[in-house]
Amino acid sequence: MSESALIIREIQKKDDPKIAQTIRDVLIEMGVPKVGTAYEDVSLDHMTETYNHPRMKYFVVEDGSKIVGGAGIAALANYEGNICELQKMYFLPEARGRGVGTQMMQYCLSFAKESGFEKCYLETMPYMDDARKLYTRVGFEFIDEPMGDTGHYSCNVWMLKDLKD
Repeated sequence: MSESALIIREIQKKDDPKIAQTIRDVLIEMGVPKVGTAYEDVSLDHMTETYNHPRMKYFVVEDGSKIVGGAGIAALANYEGNICELQKMYFLPEARGRGVGTQMMQYCLSFAKESGFEKCYLETMPYMDDARKLYTRVGFEFIDEPMGDTGHYSCNVWMLKDLKD
């Protein structure tokens, strides 16, 4: 991946199959269960449609014609508060270690703040060390139990960030 060719942009319809494959490839690589995680989300194959609503946005990372990662923001499902969720943030190996995650966090958290959310929640896996390091570096803190009901019952690490900073 060449740094100059890297583009972070909003998802487009043509990206749907590419980002679905990217996310599934990363989940398989990481040994994430296919059940109770983003792997089985129906929305994976229809990301443009899924995120085409107010206060929701999904960004992809493009290197030439290849989608090498993405992440999104949406209101936390089944929760009675003004909290969003960082969703489906995954990067292929060639995108890792290049600052892409930090840039993506800036895009997502800026959008979350602009959308008026007070906090941002996320779920991850205990062995996704690099992801957890990134999340803590940008201000997420570990919490003791899940919030809302995302359907990702296999994800057992929960984090929350105050967006008022």
